[in-house]
Amino acid sequence: MQATADWPASTLDAESLDSSRLGDLALRIRRGDYGRITSVLVARRGRLVFEEYFNGWSREQPHTMQSVTKSVVSLLAGLAAGQGRLSVNDPVTRFFPGYEPIANPDDRKSAMTVRDLLTMRTGLDWVENPYPGSPLQRLNDCRCDWLRFVLDWRMREQPGTRWEYVSGGPILLGGIIGAATGMRLDQFANAALFGPIGASGAYWAQGLPDGLPHGGGGLFLRPRDAAKLGQLILNQGRWQDRQVIDGRWIQESTQRVERGVSVWAGHSFDYGYLWWLTSDGGDIVTASGARGQWIFVSPGHQLVMVSTAENDDSRAAAALGFLFSHVLPAARD
Repeated sequence: MQATADWPASTLDAESLDSSRLGDLALRIRRGDYGRITSVLVARRGRLVFEEYFNGWSREQPHTMQSVTKSVVSLLAGLAAGQGRLSVNDPVTRFFPGYEPIANPDDRKSAMTVRDLLTMRTGLDWVENPYPGSPLQRLNDCRCDWLRFVLDWRMREQPGTRWEYVSGGPILLGGIIGAATGMRLDQFANAALFGPIGASGAYWAQGLPDGLPHGGGGLFLRPRDAAKLGQLILNQGRWQDRQVIDGRWIQESTQRVERGVSVWAGHSFDYGYLWWLTSDGGDIVTASGARGQWIFVSPGHQLVMVSTAENDDSRAAAALGFLFSHVLPAARD
């Protein structure tokens, strides 16, 4: 099929996928076995072969991506780095001269780098679980300058020494990308990423200052466009015949930096540059968001799977279960 700005299509049989397994999956989703799943899409060998929507959702509706947003910010950081606008070794505070004096100053805060934000090793005294009363809830509810909120937060230890899930880090990274490129994060995303892959209708939850996009979890995206982001990972930064992101950034950002940082549905996950990584079932690069938002990339199967949902915490990892029970086993070669 001739490539277009949107997905080239194919069939399950043509891409050697077992239609009976995927049909069984759709049946189970419709009867509620996995909670409220809203979409499942599977691409193989660069072609979209399975696209189903459930519980009232449709193809053109942008869906909350929650913390999948963080992995998108990683891609945007790579694009800015590829343009020479920033380096992973840059100190964070150098991008915010207008915020001086920054509260709780010390040498550790001055030493924090872009790489520390990408790898969740910020050194900030920040704990998100449980959410009620956490710094993240306070940020989300404050109606204040999110960049100031994170920059002023107190330090706990030297950056780069310990992994801690800090959603404030990607929000700050979004501000850095904006300062480095001269374009607000969402505008840069549209110009440098979403435009080249033909993504449409994307929008972000915004705060202060000046409509700052929530880089920790505020992106809304069509699931078929989320699958294109997975295809970029699979193809080392290429979408169809265009090199969108430098392949060296894709390799660097999906290398394991921290091991064994989380376990979901019995599967252990490591961490790269705002991407999750598991070796179960072959190396799988993963973006994960609350309530069941997922991008899975399996290079060994030449396969991308996206699933979105409206689940609570007890069912948030449901898609991980059917990735291993139905989707990967459906790949015949």
